[in-house]
Amino acid sequence: MTKDLTEGKPARLIFDFALPVLGGYIFQQLYNVADTIIVGKCLSVEDLAAVGSTGSVSFLILGFCMGISSGFAIPVAQCFGAKNYTKMRQYIYNAIILTAVFSIVYAVATVILCHPLLKLMQTPYDIIDHASDYIIIIFAGIPFGFLYNLSSGILRSLGDSKTPLYFLLFSSVLNIFLDLACILIFKMGIRGAAIATVISQGVSGILCIFYIKKKYPILKFQKEDKIFSLLLSKNLCSMGIPMGLQYSITAIGSVILQSAINGLGSRTVAAITAGLKIHMFFCAPFDALGTTMATYAGQNIGARKIERIKDGLKDSCLMGLIYSLFAFVLLLFVGDKLSLMFVDKSQSDIIRKAHQFLISNSAFYFPLALVNIIRFMIQGMGFSKLSILSGVFEMVARAVFGFVFVPMIGFMAATFASPAAWVLADVFLVIAFFYCYKKVKAEFESGA
Repeated sequence: MTKDLTEGKPARLIFDFALPVLGGYIFQQLYNVADTIIVGKCLSVEDLAAVGSTGSVSFLILGFCMGISSGFAIPVAQCFGAKNYTKMRQYIYNAIILTAVFSIVYAVATVILCHPLLKLMQTPYDIIDHASDYIIIIFAGIPFGFLYNLSSGILRSLGDSKTPLYFLLFSSVLNIFLDLACILIFKMGIRGAAIATVISQGVSGILCIFYIKKKYPILKFQKEDKIFSLLLSKNLCSMGIPMGLQYSITAIGSVILQSAINGLGSRTVAAITAGLKIHMFFCAPFDALGTTMATYAGQNIGARKIERIKDGLKDSCLMGLIYSLFAFVLLLFVGDKLSLMFVDKSQSDIIRKAHQFLISNSAFYFPLALVNIIRFMIQGMGFSKLSILSGVFEMVARAVFGFVFVPMIGFMAATFASPAAWVLADVFLVIAFFYCYKKVKAEFESGA
């Protein structure tokens, strides 16, 4: 069930590994998109805007959870590449303990601070109560998110990118049925959409755990594995916390930008919500490439095969470029049609703005591809702290647009905020990658 990414042609390995990961990200997006489509069609434009207004704060909080889980998986991938399975299991045991503590503390804190944060973001008064009802339930389900992200991250570290996809497929279908049941049958409104998402993610995580226990003898804990180690925990946190902070720092810029967008009114919020949901689907290949390159880099660093890192970078960038061109052309011609998934055709101003948002963003998809590929390769090589700085560049760009250009220019400035953030982050990441590559190569050549 495991897969070694240290042998064979990088392009083929990357593509084969990324394909199931891509499927997983697409189905993961179904969690949010199913909520948005059903809310937009079955409830109201105000409810649609309420869900959308929580997007950046959700990314701020849940992104930290995803980052920590991804960071915890990197030492696992490195130990697997080095074929040190005892230490790998010890890392996993310590990661489980740390994840349990993080998830409980984080869930309690975010639920308490949720409503004040929405007020601080200037969420429109006509949707703030609905937005609060929705996002509080999502935050209360954070432990389920940690459960799935950690278990799927461990599986991918061992080269298994297919199993997390299967569980996400099941839970995504479950989410759609629960959405419809909670909203249409039980009349739970926007709360029902959040409850459906939390339950579905919990099922996905639990299934992953049962599958790991049954199918992976290599992960069966021995007595000597069940030791809480301050050193291993420190190493895990040195990977996980910077990756979590990188997501959160990036999201701070998104929160500032969202606050500015909220000031443009609930209909503009609804338009960007529709555009953003479509955009997230089209960005799934970039996320898949990023996740793949973290595992690829981690295993090859563990195996001390530094030259394969650069080969993998070239091949993944070519894949990202080809897809970026395809996505831009497709969204240019059918982006407005896709917006009809979320609103009725009578909402012509919302459809027009959503399409403009998609065109502006997709024109810069290749810089976004580079952000994901290079950032995650750096993390897989063991330089997680540098990812924080790349997040700072993104935060600065979005903050400038949120504080200056959106209030001055309006909607059009909001559509170019993320592209500016991607380009600025790339300037730093390209330099950082070659610094990391040369440093690791020198260490390997010196026998360190």
